[in-house]
Amino acid sequence: MPAPLALAPQINAEAFKRYDSTLASDDFQGRKPGTEGEQKTTAWLVEQFKRMGLEPGDHGSWFQTVPTVSTELLDTDVAMTVTAKGKRDRFANRTDMMVETLQGKPRVDLKNSPIVFLGYGAIAPNWDWNDYQGVDVKGKTVIVLVNDPGFATGDPKLFNGRAMTYYGRWMYKYEEAARQGAAACFVVHTSDEAAGYPWSVVVNSGTGPQLGLPASVDPAPRLPVAGWLTRDAAKRLFADAGLDFDALEKQAAQRGFKPVPLKAAASLTLKNRIGRFESRNVLAMVKGSTHPDEAVIYTAHWDHLGMDPQREGHQVFGGAVDNGTGLSMLLMIADAFAHQPTPPERSVLFFMPTLEESGLLGSKYYVAKPVFPLDKTVADLAVDALPPIGRAHDMTVIGKGQSQLEDLLADVLKSQDRVISAETTPENGFYFRSDHFNFAKAGVPAMLASSGLDLLNGGEAAGKAAAADYTAHRYHTPNDVFDPNWNVDGILEDTQAYYELGQRLAKSGVWPQWYPDSPFRAKRGAKP
Repeated sequence: MPAPLALAPQINAEAFKRYDSTLASDDFQGRKPGTEGEQKTTAWLVEQFKRMGLEPGDHGSWFQTVPTVSTELLDTDVAMTVTAKGKRDRFANRTDMMVETLQGKPRVDLKNSPIVFLGYGAIAPNWDWNDYQGVDVKGKTVIVLVNDPGFATGDPKLFNGRAMTYYGRWMYKYEEAARQGAAACFVVHTSDEAAGYPWSVVVNSGTGPQLGLPASVDPAPRLPVAGWLTRDAAKRLFADAGLDFDALEKQAAQRGFKPVPLKAAASLTLKNRIGRFESRNVLAMVKGSTHPDEAVIYTAHWDHLGMDPQREGHQVFGGAVDNGTGLSMLLMIADAFAHQPTPPERSVLFFMPTLEESGLLGSKYYVAKPVFPLDKTVADLAVDALPPIGRAHDMTVIGKGQSQLEDLLADVLKSQDRVISAETTPENGFYFRSDHFNFAKAGVPAMLASSGLDLLNGGEAAGKAAAADYTAHRYHTPNDVFDPNWNVDGILEDTQAYYELGQRLAKSGVWPQWYPDSPFRAKRGAKP
């Protein structure tokens, strides 16, 4: 028999289920920024913090205002025309591709833009890799593969082998194409495994208004046209130009690959409804007693995908797991900190950012305009989409091998007779898909932890099967709903561990360091 759970009084199944069932209910309309769902969600979160007795986290305010641009396609049936060898082919939105503009303009025209295949679209000096070498893509449409060459080859010496690097993420590929002056960039969804999710997730995430930060806040170059292609659409497009997509895909993972012009051109017109509004990061705080200017941050995004009125059946994306579970964990931890007999020495900030689903934009904004200076921020402890599948022998650290936070967590887990483990699907690039990543890029030691998959009941096979089932059937769909029959004991045990980790950081003078070989160490260096 496993040992009984040893939990703080505020960390319990009743509280967790009350929080999650509320956040995932249809009343919150899928928690889409810029909607009534945002107003209800953020107001409800503040109510909880007030009830617990926390303080506002942003200089007397519960909210940090995040200026936001909304871009909504007026014609969701838009198509791209590709001309090759004197013939025209039509690629339809949602079935062949998903497309948007990142420039926040009411109209964008792509006219006879030459198409170039750039392999993985990466400029990675650490691996002496440059897919843009010898080609000028200004004004052109570039097609790139999702993930990176290490995933394709499995070679541990190429990039990070099967583990995705940031160069494999669609976000990086858009950023690089924009820096190089491309008019359009399409990422090929080569497989569910390579992308980390099925095509339906691309469609659901790209449906409805797409949100971004205004150029005045985020002045980085932006693509006029950005999107995805299905594998079948890419094969057809390449065949139109007389090329073999499958063969070029294999070549793209080999050193020496050179860009391939397709002798084809793309045309497309996007007409958009542009809106501007202010979204809100939610911040609550337990103020430190002796070092109130130093902060330990807990992070869980509040936003999700909203509603799809064109959808048959259930139209609300409730996001019970993503990220109702993470929010519920943070609320329980906040309640536990608020009821400690003596306050922590350092401040503890509970940060619930907006616009995570739109590209980690709420946390990006916070890192640019932090409440606590980043050099006074001890660590960021993030949670996102915890699987409610029961207790496990382990707790998963996404992107394991980065910082001393892992050593501290491992020590906490000893009291639970558990260990830390690496994620079982590093090829999915989860380290780059949640808000802690913006803190890491800024040099703040940041960790994304999740429930382990080596279950007490069923072992790793059962845990992997449950995680795969969620990704295939519920992730970013209206099926991500609260279930009162969930076994949340594992999440509760993880919550206790994260609470104890935060206590150790907040009640000591320790400054966790990046490991010497972490790519994020150089930004902060070593603190005393």
